[in-house]
Amino acid sequence: MDKIRVLPDIHIDLFQSVFKGREDVFAIHWEKGNKSGYMPAYQYDPHMYRLHKMKGGTLRNYKDKTYLTLTDEQVTQHLNGEQLIGI
Repeated sequence: MDKIRVLPDIHIDLFQSVFKGREDVFAIHWEKGNKSGYMPAYQYDPHMYRLHKMKGGTLRNYKDKTYLTLTDEQVTQHLNGEQLIGI
């Protein structure tokens, strides 16, 4: 069965009029084993993060990450079922 694609302009405007939140950051849904939750969406260099992790660090105390902003593209991916976001 083919996925239904939303009409970005109409559905994004409707989504953003109903759900108000910060636009400078959004949360993504994660699952690991039988646990799940939401965490801020970050951008970071995976190689540098791996080095940080090898030294005992975690994503929580990793300093070289930046928040991803909530864009129309992120909302479109959410509405198409490609990712689950929270605001």
